[in-house]
Amino acid sequence: MSNEPPDDTALAAAKAALRASAKADRAALSYGLGAAAASGLLARFATTPALRPLMVPERVFSGYYPVNGEIDCLPLLRRLAAIGAQTCLPSVVRRGEPLAFRRWQPDEPLRNVGFGLSEPLPDAAAMTPSVLLVPMLAFDRAGHRLGYGGGFYDRTLAQLRAGSDDIVAVGVAFAGQLRSHVPVGPNDQPLDWVVTEIGAFAIPH
Repeated sequence: MSNEPPDDTALAAAKAALRASAKADRAALSYGLGAAAASGLLARFATTPALRPLMVPERVFSGYYPVNGEIDCLPLLRRLAAIGAQTCLPSVVRRGEPLAFRRWQPDEPLRNVGFGLSEPLPDAAAMTPSVLLVPMLAFDRAGHRLGYGGGFYDRTLAQLRAGSDDIVAVGVAFAGQLRSHVPVGPNDQPLDWVVTEIGAFAIPH
């Protein structure tokens, strides 16, 4: 097998093929596991020795409002808010740019921005997260993540990491989303951790 990196066309095709099957697989996992997986995600995060120290008021956590079969991180956000940690959700500024983040605590109002997506209200305070809960379609043990193809989290993580050494990207997913290999390009940002409903593991860098 060649060690040459795939060209842009081959990489895009490989990601598209995996994306199609990963969407169907995640939908089936969400249907079968549902709320039990959300509870498991919270338990695994809260009981992992290296992650538990992150659960402090000094940290700003970004989460997401789950759609399209994403594992539900809202119970984890509720626990974080209960202990005084600051929580926020991403907001799309425009295509091709990093995400912005606005303060949001679970059960506060959201606005629908189309495509099933929800964001904090426009007057919510802007925030800069230090821990990001990142949704995904698939992942591998090298910390590579398959997203939806917009590149928003990759641009966001690149920007945040350029300004701080204290950024922690935690991919959250169903354990069944694990793949032996996820195609990766030069602009793809690796995760620092992956947490599922049954376990958590750090990514060596």
